[in-house]
Amino acid sequence: MTDSIINTIASGQQLILASQSPRRRELLTQLGYQFTVRVSDIDETVDATETAHDYVLRLAKLKAQHVLRLLPKAEQANSHVLGSDTCVVLNGQILGKPVNEADCLKTLSLLSNNQHQVLTAIALASQTSVQGQVISTQVTFKALSKAEIHAYWLTGEPQDKAGSYGIQGIAGQFVKSINGSYSAVVGLPLYETAQLLAKAGFIGAINAK
Repeated sequence: MTDSIINTIASGQQLILASQSPRRRELLTQLGYQFTVRVSDIDETVDATETAHDYVLRLAKLKAQHVLRLLPKAEQANSHVLGSDTCVVLNGQILGKPVNEADCLKTLSLLSNNQHQVLTAIALASQTSVQGQVISTQVTFKALSKAEIHAYWLTGEPQDKAGSYGIQGIAGQFVKSINGSYSAVVGLPLYETAQLLAKAGFIGAINAK
């Protein structure tokens, strides 16, 4: 690790990412923070009474708080845990990960030649507080044929992706336009994450001394 990639904080706090997503790990590393990873295990069932906005924010906070509670008491006092969650939304409906090819076909057919919303929430939890926000991005897809969707399914990329696609991969060619944060669609909004961590005292690559 280079001298410019430093994670220092006056009070000696450690940063933990509550995610198993390799994309979120890569994005947080890109900002220049040193951190550890601990996977959260929470119930991600959607409450029928909540909006997509409330859903992603609730999950981001729960992930961060869950990992914080798993730490030994001695560590909790000097730890901040970053949680995040992303969902794809069309006409108010949350489009989750596909359970099979037919589900993927249904989802991508809905997104075909249409604009949808990607909501990504971030939350930073400590012993004394949990701060969070939701970032909204508009994504417009080109028209997709059933043959294209079938071929995309066979690549293996959409299987574990919200909305059945990964914008940073092969599916990038489906995107006609994007209005908002590209990194939020990937899984972690760089600007908002850096701002949130700066408020907590964490120093990234460009302002390291």
